[in-house]
Amino acid sequence: MYRNRIERAQQIMRERGVDALILGPGSDLLYLTGYNIHSSERLTALLVFAHADHRLYIPELEASRVTDPSLSLVIWKESESPTKLISEELAAKGVQTIAVGDQLWSIFLLTLQEDIKHVRWIPASTILAPMRLIKTAEEVEFMKRAGKVADRVWERILTIDPRGLTERKMAQIVSDLLLEEGAEDIAFNIVASGPNSASPHHSPSSRTISEGDMVIFDYGGPLMGYNSDITRTLHVGRADEEELKVYKAVKEAQQLAFLAVKPGIPAREVDRAARDHLGSLGLDKFFIHRTGHGLGLDVHEPPYITPDSDLQLQEGMVFSIEPGVYIPGKFGVRIEDIVVVTQQGAERLNLATRELIEV
Repeated sequence: MYRNRIERAQQIMRERGVDALILGPGSDLLYLTGYNIHSSERLTALLVFAHADHRLYIPELEASRVTDPSLSLVIWKESESPTKLISEELAAKGVQTIAVGDQLWSIFLLTLQEDIKHVRWIPASTILAPMRLIKTAEEVEFMKRAGKVADRVWERILTIDPRGLTERKMAQIVSDLLLEEGAEDIAFNIVASGPNSASPHHSPSSRTISEGDMVIFDYGGPLMGYNSDITRTLHVGRADEEELKVYKAVKEAQQLAFLAVKPGIPAREVDRAARDHLGSLGLDKFFIHRTGHGLGLDVHEPPYITPDSDLQLQEGMVFSIEPGVYIPGKFGVRIEDIVVVTQQGAERLNLATRELIEV
């Protein structure tokens, strides 16, 4: 699989006149090689040539982590400069255009640019984003399984009385549940209660969850490297009339956006379906973000479901649908599912209840 991906990248490079591709640690490296390594001051970099083979430059102390014999390794020692080794190989090949990974640390790029003069630098996303945009059946299956993990976690959250727990404590419980249900790691975890739920990217705090709170849970974790992402909102005790009205509006907006998904339509039409419905109820001014983002090896990746996106949806694209209403100082509501575009429209990868649960 990975060899085929590298060969496909090389084909695109040749078509676009790109001589070399340099990737540091991150999802692009993982996508092409299956090798997952953290970023650090010791450079790990994949070097792919359009008309030659690839090299994985790796520090000596990390070399034992690479178990794929198809990866051609250049192992550098502590006394060596990996950027100098890469620069020398690029110079020897006489490259003119280099695509550099979006996730490569700037210090490494600046050093390479200092060493290699009179070449054109372009983002690697021009090569790799089109490849990663359309998920294979295998990738979709990984994400379905990750979605089921997230669903099971929500079912277990609903059995917990959050009264008296801090947001941080509740977030720790959610993280533990994710790992217990099979996630490989915690990608992110938001628990936002009461007025804090009006902040879409709130970090769990010491605030105690109390009677009368709306509580937003937004969490996810990878399975086989592919992430889940789900948002659900519950209410502690009985919701009042305004809270019920807002929840109903967000739930309807999310469903209308889901029904709008079809191959061939611009992404903005999905955003418009949700935004127009909230606007008809006077709530659009409280919807302060895009309707969705792509998901895969990254939690946020193309396609982005924004009001101005002309990108045409295609079968195999995977993204979130997550309208929200956030009333400052009071409360917020968000409902999020991950969907895959199919020939018929959209298929949800999250099946956990979207009804308002009062605990």
